[in-house]
Amino acid sequence: PEDTVTSSFASFIHAARPEQLSQTVRQRSKRMILDSIGVGLVGSTTRVFDIALRYCRELYPSVAVSSVYGKPGVKLSPTLAAFTNGVATHSMDFDDTWHPATHPSGAVLPALLAASQMLPPNTKPTGLDFLLAFNVGLEVQGRLMHFSTEAHDIPKRFHPPSVVGTLGSAAATAKLLSLSSAQCCHALGIAASLAGAPMANAATQAKPLHVGNATRLGLEAALLAARGMEANPLILDDIPGCSGFSAFYSVYQPKPLSAPGKQHEFLLEKQDIAFKRFPAHLGMHWVVDAALSVRNLFINYAGSFSPSLIRTIMLKIPVSKYINRPFPSSEHQARHSFQFNACAALLDGEVGLGSFSESSIHRQELRELLDKVVVEHPEDNVANFDKMYGEVALLLHSGDVLTGKCDTFYGHWRKPLSKESLLKKFRSNASHVLPEEKIESIITLVDNLETLSDSSQL
Repeated sequence: PEDTVTSSFASFIHAARPEQLSQTVRQRSKRMILDSIGVGLVGSTTRVFDIALRYCRELYPSVAVSSVYGKPGVKLSPTLAAFTNGVATHSMDFDDTWHPATHPSGAVLPALLAASQMLPPNTKPTGLDFLLAFNVGLEVQGRLMHFSTEAHDIPKRFHPPSVVGTLGSAAATAKLLSLSSAQCCHALGIAASLAGAPMANAATQAKPLHVGNATRLGLEAALLAARGMEANPLILDDIPGCSGFSAFYSVYQPKPLSAPGKQHEFLLEKQDIAFKRFPAHLGMHWVVDAALSVRNLFINYAGSFSPSLIRTIMLKIPVSKYINRPFPSSEHQARHSFQFNACAALLDGEVGLGSFSESSIHRQELRELLDKVVVEHPEDNVANFDKMYGEVALLLHSGDVLTGKCDTFYGHWRKPLSKESLLKKFRSNASHVLPEEKIESIITLVDNLETLSDSSQL
């Protein structure tokens, strides 16, 4: 069918050209690619990544084709490499976040890296092809998120990258493989049948599987479409009495995607991405910055940070059940706990990789601080990454009250990381598995991505 929402998306995927990417879009997306690779590299040191990799190597022996983050010499089939690298990317909840809320890079980049290595030598995509496909995957995710007002708030039902990320991966891979418009349409339809994961698995080892599956299954959807598999050509349209993509949202109002060209503006042009400074749920970054602010006030007040002077720690945070965890008992719970991250910042003056180790989580002095936390949910503090704030107040035994508040943390799309900060984060993450010369070569490759004749060099 012509003139449908789904056909407009398929036409966009097929027709997009590199020259339609503005300089702003190119630079922002290259920052995302570099950050995502770094996050994936440090994520390859985690237990959940080891479980996923061992599973793939033991249960699915295959021809070695595509590389695995942090494991020199280890290769898997393209789909399994995409899966394990997607798991690595989200294993620490360290990956980028967009608004409406999703993790866009991790759902797309591993699929493109794996597919680049899969293609024969004479058909390898260039760096510019790679950059275009990456942006097509971002654009599809962003447009789908805008189809529902429900998606603008912190999610309650489905984890967004498992929904829009799967279709974004399918779109990006379809573009890299130069599929026809009809094949792009079927790739989206197939991906919709492979999408979706519940929020109840947040703060568990299963959550990184959401991103791993999104990037893998989107890649598989494109490969199946390339081989002739068909799906509903109206999958994105709102058809009364028969749910397609609308099954994931209680409110769903799809709109056609305009053809790429002078009249089309990529969403990444309008809004930057949030990059995390430490490995935890995005909401934690507001309370950590607020906690660090009030900690400085406390040190000026008392001369040092003395927990014994504190009677109550008041957190003013939005209502969001899965990140309101008073006493987390595992690293994944701690990454999703307003209370833990506020107290860790107060106690240590920072939050970093080491904050989520078993020994750090179960410290007696940290537990004593957690005992003092009281939570309030002000009506004006909504569960929305564009509107929320974090406030930490220390009620002292003396009767004095010290308060720190953050409405835009450093790294938010309204307050982007500087180039220096982003490179510092990448170098720190990558150094866990790569020598310095390799780290610097990746930085150079990504910075000059448009000039690469073979994107599989990444």
